[in-house]
Amino acid sequence: MHLIPEGRTRRSAIDEHTVCDAIAGIGDHTQVRAWAERFGLLSDPGRLSLLLALHRAGPIAVSDLALATGIRDTAVSQALRLLRASGTVLAEKDGRVVRYSLRDPEIAALLDSLPAAGPMV
Repeated sequence: MHLIPEGRTRRSAIDEHTVCDAIAGIGDHTQVRAWAERFGLLSDPGRLSLLLALHRAGPIAVSDLALATGIRDTAVSQALRLLRASGTVLAEKDGRVVRYSLRDPEIAALLDSLPAAGPMV
């Protein structure tokens, strides 16, 4: 029971090796917290729709994202502000237009694992 933290050593385990495997599987608590924050970004259907559109369409303007997702321009801008602050998306100026793209490769890999849904009618 070499991986069990000091504060939990008085508790008994049914299978000590499994407990150690579980602790190793959890890993660093800082990483767990970071992933929980990422999943929090993905938990909103609007933000998830924006991220999927950004990931699959590449750099795209706010108004085009609004048109593609059916979300109001102001709501798209607000969501993109949050996603930019988290480092998930990148904004690049193209003349007078700002185009957004997905920046986080781990989120991109996660989105790649999602099946593409058909277009909404």
